[in-house]
Amino acid sequence: VRTQLKEILETAARDTAAHDTATHNTPAHDTTAHNTTAHAATGHDSAPPKGAPEQLIGDFYGACMDESAVNKAGLQPLEPLLQQIAAIRTRADLQGAIDHLQSMGVRAPFNVRAEPDYHDPAMTLAELRASGLGLPDRDYYLKTEARFGEARRKYRAHVAHMFALAGVADEQAREAAGTVFRMEKQLAAASLDNVALRDPQATDHRMSVAELQKLAPALDWTRYFAEAGIASTAPNVEEPKFLRAVDQLLRDAPIADWQVYLRWQLLHTFAEALPAAFAQENYAFYDAYLAGTPQRKPRWKYCTQQVDDLLGDALGRKYVEKHFSSEAKRQAQILVRNIVAAMHDTLATVSWMSAETRREAQAKLASLDLKIGYPDKWKDYAGLDVSRGSHERNVIAATAWNVKDEWGLIGKPTDRRRWEMTPPTSDAYYNPGRNEIVFPAGILQPPGFDPKAVDAANYGAIGIVIGHEISHGFDDEGARFDATGRLRNWWQPQDLARFQEKTACVARQFDGYFIEPGIHHNGRLVLGESIADLAGAKLAYLAFQKARKQRPSPVVNGFTPDQQFFIAWGQWRGDEIRPETQRLMVQSDPHPVAQFRVIGPLSNLPQFSAAFGCKEGEPMSRPLADRCEVW
Repeated sequence: VRTQLKEILETAARDTAAHDTATHNTPAHDTTAHNTTAHAATGHDSAPPKGAPEQLIGDFYGACMDESAVNKAGLQPLEPLLQQIAAIRTRADLQGAIDHLQSMGVRAPFNVRAEPDYHDPAMTLAELRASGLGLPDRDYYLKTEARFGEARRKYRAHVAHMFALAGVADEQAREAAGTVFRMEKQLAAASLDNVALRDPQATDHRMSVAELQKLAPALDWTRYFAEAGIASTAPNVEEPKFLRAVDQLLRDAPIADWQVYLRWQLLHTFAEALPAAFAQENYAFYDAYLAGTPQRKPRWKYCTQQVDDLLGDALGRKYVEKHFSSEAKRQAQILVRNIVAAMHDTLATVSWMSAETRREAQAKLASLDLKIGYPDKWKDYAGLDVSRGSHERNVIAATAWNVKDEWGLIGKPTDRRRWEMTPPTSDAYYNPGRNEIVFPAGILQPPGFDPKAVDAANYGAIGIVIGHEISHGFDDEGARFDATGRLRNWWQPQDLARFQEKTACVARQFDGYFIEPGIHHNGRLVLGESIADLAGAKLAYLAFQKARKQRPSPVVNGFTPDQQFFIAWGQWRGDEIRPETQRLMVQSDPHPVAQFRVIGPLSNLPQFSAAFGCKEGEPMSRPLADRCEVW
């Protein structure tokens, strides 16, 4: 996918650059000469108009690839924001700076997102979330193990280095790093851990603006929502304790400390778009040290990712034109429908569920919204100015545009056409508030999905992903939401108890998976993804067996169709992951590391054991008494 995107972006960048050259070399009054020159240079009758997808992505990518211009500009594009921070004198000034920085994408000391209301998912509200930490999560600030202590030391050194690059003297930079860490640690101590954050009931605190004002009086919330352009409907505060910690810092921390903290958050937010020295320092801590990445990605990969992150619909339109055919979409839709049918059959026959709960589950499945490939409505990026002049300014402008675009959803009926991933993304998701599954065109590519491949390969790779996302609606978290996306207990008590017994088996299984001595998965953290992997493999297998009746599957290279199915999952999901990244994942990622996403679910399946002749108790065939099955 990255290579495909690179080709699209290089073509767009050449076209817009050629047009710029033609424009600059042609007298302003000679429109005929201009059009002729532009056509000769680009092969098009006219250049893409301002705001067209080709212009946006071409100029953004072209400016990004001009690293020498980025280095020459230094911090000048950030100067207006740095000056606003420097000019803070009063608490009112501080609020004004926080308001403005958040509108520019600096998510500190909290973050505001647009989300469906837990209790009225037809409406979108403002959700206030904990944010503003530079380390991966709260435990990095609080746990006493040696690896966390080392991370804290290296983080403080990293913050000091970033301040030094911004022109702060070394001793002052070290003091500034200490200030940043002290404030972030206070916020971290008031945060929920990653397991608690998976419980929607633990983050369900809708309140009026008056109640919010009482909870955190140091901010004028009416002013905040007005200046942000956010409809001042009742927001949901995910973590009231965290917001009280923010309030305490706003009241007690010196203005000078807040200036230091906000400068850091600004540098941290835009680090990769800044000159090479900043980007290199950012890489050295987050990628090289924390994730174990041995070298920085090539410039073209960074620029491609930036375009996708900030102009995903503009890039996505060009991507699906070239790399997602109508036939690919048709076949993907067939796969999805077949696996939804397998889930329907499962819900109809599962023995431990009562009739009342079964009806609710079937209603939820029947209302599941299936989105494949790309959205029905594209963003038009109206009002966003992208040019070849400055990559940093493009990033700042596009980030602010996306914040405004999201905040504009708040207080309005939920837009069910909207996507949370861009079409070129090689990933998928389930959204419980919308009861939808989404499969972008980027994941519907070989080797995950190939319209020309045998059914065994497609059902065993993307098919399990499809089953995984469907079953997220019925995992330990998704099962708390009903068919409309409302947070509501639709389970009969005895059924819920049986369901929780079954999910506890999965949690115990993954508690026992170690990535190295002393470091193992937290089964409760990865429970939702592990339930979904287990159910996804079973559902895709059942759908594949039905498909074989319509279109027989051949033996390939001596492997039976069933063996091909399971091998496809190992080839698709079995990534090689660096030890450092695995430590990060075990700490904070709800997904297990790749090897356990393969051996974990498959070792529970009797169909896998039968396909490969595994005997009970062998590594890939768990003892019957220990096997887990939820759906």
